[in-house]
Amino acid sequence: MSVTQVEKTVKGFASASAAEAAKLARAASRKLAVLSEATRNAALERAAARMEENAARILAANAEDVRAAEELAREEKMSAAMLARLRMSEKSVSEMAEKVRSVMRLPDPLGRRLAATELDEGLVLTKETCSLGVLAVVFEARPDVLPQVASLALKSGNAILLKGGAEAARTNEVLMTIWRAALEEFAEVPHGAAQMLQSRADVMGLLNLERDVDLLIPRGGKEFVEKISRQSRIPVLGHGEGICHVYVHAAADLQRAERIVMDAKVDYPAACNSVETLLVDGAVAAEFLPKIVARLRAERVEVRGCERTMAIVKSNEVKAASQEDWATEYGDLILSVKVVDGVNQAIAHVHEYGSGHTEAIVTEDLQAAEKFLKEVDAAGVYHNASTRFADGYRYGFGAEVGISNGKLHARGPMGMDGLTTYKYKLRGSGQTVGEYKTGKRFTHRPL
Repeated sequence: MSVTQVEKTVKGFASASAAEAAKLARAASRKLAVLSEATRNAALERAAARMEENAARILAANAEDVRAAEELAREEKMSAAMLARLRMSEKSVSEMAEKVRSVMRLPDPLGRRLAATELDEGLVLTKETCSLGVLAVVFEARPDVLPQVASLALKSGNAILLKGGAEAARTNEVLMTIWRAALEEFAEVPHGAAQMLQSRADVMGLLNLERDVDLLIPRGGKEFVEKISRQSRIPVLGHGEGICHVYVHAAADLQRAERIVMDAKVDYPAACNSVETLLVDGAVAAEFLPKIVARLRAERVEVRGCERTMAIVKSNEVKAASQEDWATEYGDLILSVKVVDGVNQAIAHVHEYGSGHTEAIVTEDLQAAEKFLKEVDAAGVYHNASTRFADGYRYGFGAEVGISNGKLHARGPMGMDGLTTYKYKLRGSGQTVGEYKTGKRFTHRPL
């Protein structure tokens, strides 16, 4: 099928109601669940290649999205960090293709035997992985999410419904057109394996479709995620709010601490794994704060400090932090700073204001590090490393659908394991339950 034909097909799917799209996805999921690994991998390789071949088209569409977003940024309706997140380059396209290939190279997540038990001679119970079925993912103005989640869904045998941010609408449309064109080259891949939803109204329309959608993953603002969770009859796994901390302990290597803090804040401030609050031990605050604040200000980071911070650093370099700052995910070049006394006070602050995403301690004291790692309740707890490592690709998952702060089903960067479940298969030789009521006994022997 030509790209033009696929564009017509995509537009046809796009005009369908949420209920129609979900039914089509459910039908597709039955076929994807039994699609061979060789076909799934071949389709992923083709999709990666098609993105590289169509880089100019992707970048042209992205340039249109960026021009519109720049106007929003000038009107202060979009942050500079979010605009940077939207903007793509040739390198971005290459990285998207590589992430698709990294998913392709992962072991097959389907049909893995997790356990086997002989219930009796000739009666064997196995526990084996299988796909969830139909996923719906709502994501922000970040185009690289589309191929990441689409590749994870295909590799794990799931159909997927996608709704991207309006700011990236043109880029997403081209990416989906290219993706579907690649999949259409394989007769075994069913129609409806990947579809785009066009509005938040479509997303809201999904919420009562529990028969056709198995999991909804919203990646947006906190209020939107909470609204979806309250109203949905479908299980919701919200992409977590990222109120992340770096704690510089009294026994920290301060040069190492500077590198970690700068990376955690400046590398990609719009990411959910960027640091939002810096905690500095009172024992090293006088030495560390002037240096780190100077470096942050050189990178145009607005620093908001507690009273003790402001007493150490020049007042024109730090604004007074409010109580609200400790509980805020900025997603921008803003950092709140608080001086604390000891690891217990740092842990208490993290537990009071953190979102359970990712927390880090910088220290050369291994006892203090282990205390922090054991006691902090978060999806990721790090020692002497930037919070920016909280990422599916960096964890070796190939890519991620999102990051979960919850504790059920999936936690932290959610890769393919989070998109699979399991079933029990019982293989017998004519046994009946009645036999075990009249003297026959189970062996329950692990295999």
